[in-house]
Amino acid sequence: MKDFKTTDLYDEHLESLQVAVSIFRDFGGKTRFCGKVVTLKAVDDNSFLRQSFAENGTGKVLVVDASASMRCAMMGDMMADLAASNGWEGVIINGCIRDSADVAKVQLGVKALATTPRKTAKNQQGLLNIPVHFAGVTFTPDAYVYADEDGIVIANENIL
Repeated sequence: MKDFKTTDLYDEHLESLQVAVSIFRDFGGKTRFCGKVVTLKAVDDNSFLRQSFAENGTGKVLVVDASASMRCAMMGDMMADLAASNGWEGVIINGCIRDSADVAKVQLGVKALATTPRKTAKNQQGLLNIPVHFAGVTFTPDAYVYADEDGIVIANENIL
């Protein structure tokens, strides 16, 4: 991964970038990450999240729209380990995680809204690779996302 700062990317590209509303907290072992967007729309069911993380994620970031649900965690430490072991750069979850102290030890970028101890159901429900909208932006499959301590920006193409 090339070194970058979202502030510098914004200054260089201005309004050609989408800038997500700053509602996320950093939980992973990496606070700066970027990659090609893969999307998942799933609420209170992480079956497809596990399925995605089981695949090669080199150069990719999974963006999960869990509809800001605070009822349960979409991922925990075992899921973070699976993602990191398969090369994923990071995950952005419009929802919760759990096992945050252990997730912080994994070399994976993790942005989410909050934590909760409750785990999800496993009902094989969700939609992969559709545009998802939250935090004031639309995450489209195959766009590029750049995240760091200052926030998240999205570009239609790789700008590094």
